[in-house]
Amino acid sequence: MFGETLADALAARGALLDGHFRLSSGRHSDRFIQKFRVLEYPVILEQIAVELADRAEPYGPTIVVSAAVGGIVLGYETARQLGTKAIFVEKEDGVPVLRRGFALGPEDRALVVEDVVTTGGSVREVLDVIAAHGAQAVAVGVIVRRQPVEFGVPTIALLDLPVVSHDPTDCPQCASGEPLTEPGSRFLLRHPERRREAP
Repeated sequence: MFGETLADALAARGALLDGHFRLSSGRHSDRFIQKFRVLEYPVILEQIAVELADRAEPYGPTIVVSAAVGGIVLGYETARQLGTKAIFVEKEDGVPVLRRGFALGPEDRALVVEDVVTTGGSVREVLDVIAAHGAQAVAVGVIVRRQPVEFGVPTIALLDLPVVSHDPTDCPQCASGEPLTEPGSRFLLRHPERRREAP
């Protein structure tokens, strides 16, 4: 279920949305990928994680690290397929950190797992945390890559799905007055009272 068939799975389950969206990177786009329309199906999640794990295995990861909240489910399932531990990075006072007793050290070879990448900001935050703890990042695995991004380690992307995005100051949809939607998990973390409104 990869390549074109992964794109088909996203489309069939309503994961490809059209509108005016603020992405987690802060950029604006007329398309949004609501990956949880796919990840909410455990069988599909397992298939995705199997593929990520198979492609990552040659790099010898000993732990999977993802970003809260969106990458947690994918990270844990990928780790299950690899037979490794899984931990996640979350924000504390706006700073990405390890909490909950999670630890990394020089003996760890980390695979960073993310669902959708546009600018790669979340992945870079995770990579910075890994480096700060003296561990080694060996690869980055993502379901969908919306634009080419370099992380300094090999990137495994199951699907390249280019999406045009704009700086908010240069967004044609803003210029035309089209209402803006912020459907990502970061918005829900900031506004839990509006959880029911997000697509």
